[in-house]
Amino acid sequence: MRWLDVPLRLGYLMDGVPPAGSRIRLTVSTQVGDKEFEGTLVPPAGVDLLTLKLANGYNLSHSIADVREVVLIEEGLQGEEPPDVDFREDSSLPEVLLIHTGGTIASKVDYSTGAVTARFEPSEILSTVPELLNIARIRVLKLGNMWSDDVRPRHWNAMVNATKDAFDQGYEGVVVTHGTDTLHLSAAAMSYAWSGKGGRAPGRIVFTGSQRSPDRGSSDAYENLIAAVSWAANGPDTTGYRDTSVVVMHEDGSDGRCAILPGCSCRKAHSSKRGAFIAVNQEPLAYISIDSKGPLIEDLRGDSVPRGVEKDPVLFNETTRMHEFVAGPYLTGEMVRASLESSPDALVIRGTGLGHLPIHDPLGDSPENTLLAEVLASAVKTGIPIVITAETVQGEVNMDVYSKGRDQQAMGLFGHGSLCPPGSAMVKLHHLLSRGLDSAAIEEAWHMDLVGENPPDSRS
Repeated sequence: MRWLDVPLRLGYLMDGVPPAGSRIRLTVSTQVGDKEFEGTLVPPAGVDLLTLKLANGYNLSHSIADVREVVLIEEGLQGEEPPDVDFREDSSLPEVLLIHTGGTIASKVDYSTGAVTARFEPSEILSTVPELLNIARIRVLKLGNMWSDDVRPRHWNAMVNATKDAFDQGYEGVVVTHGTDTLHLSAAAMSYAWSGKGGRAPGRIVFTGSQRSPDRGSSDAYENLIAAVSWAANGPDTTGYRDTSVVVMHEDGSDGRCAILPGCSCRKAHSSKRGAFIAVNQEPLAYISIDSKGPLIEDLRGDSVPRGVEKDPVLFNETTRMHEFVAGPYLTGEMVRASLESSPDALVIRGTGLGHLPIHDPLGDSPENTLLAEVLASAVKTGIPIVITAETVQGEVNMDVYSKGRDQQAMGLFGHGSLCPPGSAMVKLHHLLSRGLDSAAIEEAWHMDLVGENPPDSRS
């Protein structure tokens, strides 16, 4: 069956066109000639577009004007849904609150279209991952549906407040579903909010997401969610050190094993691999193996004395402004001076190697280096904290090895000895500023191991 002149307007299908969910073969005109694609017809991504979901899970849109031929391979499912799941709960299981902020993990395939849609009700989540019925009683709170790169400190506060409300209501644990790009920053924020002053959260807090959308055969969403809920419901008691909030994601590209990473010291290290997250300057806290017998937790934390339970987490001052720079051939004094004119509360500079900046002019041909040193030294004298982190991510900032590092310390730049990864360092600094500390007190606190971000046993 062939049809031309596809009538697609205002985001819906009309006039006898096969329904969404139909499998079609599409021929379109491109700059390099006619091309043929096969996939599932889904609601269009925009006006006057025809959109296919390809076998690899990605969507492809073309202008209707470029469509040359469409061949119907199989009629759509007309909204058919998978079999119902018996949602009766086991009252003996712990209650876990699932807080949704965005990302693809709390989504599932719409069987009528093949498209991925967000799902937030317990019944809808359990229909996708019914194994959760044997782990916990799930409740759901939707804070939003955001791209993770749009998350700001105000959203960290919303997450922190939601966890506090959950623990006040008696939940055993909380799982925050989050887009992966800044998931590690939100996890760090939760760590400092609850444990930055020496306490621990009343229950377990887990951040998880997925690298592949649930409609793809290679999706990591299901096992990540199973492992995350398992830790939140049945994981070991938290100590407040490294484990206040944890990140749960695939250990590597294979199924069957998820890593439990310290929320205060991890990061996304690959743009698309399923095992994209790594711990920084320390080892994973635990692993969860998932097989036909269910999830099995392997706790590797070792002995640690639990801290006292914190009742009131420290929220982030939403008016605090920090500026971040990266050391290299384009970092100049003019850039930093322009930044300082807007009166930021602190500066963070990702230094090269051990934490160095371009502040020397050994050949006498780079006056911008000298100016940078002068601007930074002058800023320190006004009381603005300037923290040096390491662009290398792994390893400690060490400003004792070379004369340049010692010069930077003499200027009042601090960060020497820190193992805290750059992302967590930004969050840590914001936390300290939110506590009202001045530059001297922040420098003193910077050398402390507040939540596990500076583990002493990881120093070289």
